[in-house]
Amino acid sequence: MKESFEKNNAPNRLEGKNAVFECLNAKRDIKKLYVLKGIKDERINQLINTLKRTGTIISFLERTELDAMSETKSHQGIIADVEDFRYCEVEDILDFAKSQNEQAFIVMLDEIEDPHNFGAIIRSAECMGVHGIIIKNRNQAMVTPTVASASSGAVEYMKIARVTNLSNTIEELKKQGMWFACADMDGTKMYDVNLKGNICIVVGNEGKGVSRLVKEKCDYVIKIPMKGRIDSLNVSVATGILLSEVNRQRSL
Repeated sequence: MKESFEKNNAPNRLEGKNAVFECLNAKRDIKKLYVLKGIKDERINQLINTLKRTGTIISFLERTELDAMSETKSHQGIIADVEDFRYCEVEDILDFAKSQNEQAFIVMLDEIEDPHNFGAIIRSAECMGVHGIIIKNRNQAMVTPTVASASSGAVEYMKIARVTNLSNTIEELKKQGMWFACADMDGTKMYDVNLKGNICIVVGNEGKGVSRLVKEKCDYVIKIPMKGRIDSLNVSVATGILLSEVNRQRSL
């Protein structure tokens, strides 16, 4: 591709049991573990015993010390310094889909700012079989302890690529057979659009939605049919519903 796709590192600290355990399961190196002094948790004690055998440094701290270290403020008595998270390249996502003998299933995020939303989207994407997520390298939440915690560890299994320009990336991916469906309340009902094949679901900012330039590059504009009095959904919830519809159509 002509677009330059960067590999950058994210902050390398994880908080909470799910995030730390999935990091270990995904074979990402844990450099140091901070544990609440006197904690009585069988899973954490098993983790401590495992890491002791690998020579990992383990520090037992008072709750006030862990609280001071915590970004999420819900560390569950365990924080870990880990190997840097590696963003991939867009080509890596396509190669992964091919290695699974599947048509590519991608999510593109247009300036999602809330790390909890980003983490929840990663979790939904991993559960729904998405091969990778594409984000901008600015004006966008990155992989942080809060994102990792909100994803319940799913970030360990999700390929995430950062790009400079979403519109250019769409153009390049279209040349490789990708179709793009943009989420917007003024779109066609998602049931009435063919979401099979190599598909990328594009989701926009919590307040502004998908930018005009990105929307114009998409093949479809789709919406979730609504029946209630509230006419909008949280972006992470809406993304999960759209991804489920892609899976439904693929299973037919």
